[in-house]
Amino acid sequence: MTPQLGKWLMVAGALLAAIGAVIWLLGGKGWLGWIGRLPGDIRIETKSGGFYFPLTTCLLLSAVLSLLLALWRRLQGP
Repeated sequence: MTPQLGKWLMVAGALLAAIGAVIWLLGGKGWLGWIGRLPGDIRIETKSGGFYFPLTTCLLLSAVLSLLLALWRRLQGP
């Protein structure tokens, strides 16, 4: 592994941690309230507990991130 790849991984990890902290501090309310409540997200609640799998949210975030990475690669050039 090259040192440059290690630096990029550290930057990406720090960026993800910062984004996670902002979302956590905002409590997912307001403009982030729709995340996890889309049609297609699986939610099963019982008296003893529950199960939640945000299927549609995962697919949407994956598509958005894929588009952003494709755009970034295209702007980087050959």
